[in-house]
Amino acid sequence: MADHVVPHFQNTSGHDSVAIGAREFMCIGANPPFDHPHVFLDMGAENEVVCPYCSTLYKFDATLQAGESSPTDCSWTPAAA
Repeated sequence: MADHVVPHFQNTSGHDSVAIGAREFMCIGANPPFDHPHVFLDMGAENEVVCPYCSTLYKFDATLQAGESSPTDCSWTPAAA
């Protein structure tokens, strides 16, 4: 079993940008069933990245926890299997 969970984020509301507390994460585009293929994004040493599917601009914010976002409605937790 994995020792940590990769945070997932979405932008159903269409915000211009989303601040997140993780540099490595999954973008799902919108809430299911309107999500795009779940794509792993890694900012590396940069502070922002654009999702190639939905064009959401994600910006790293060190004041947020790994799974937190601002606006708060952009965090997404997968349903338990």
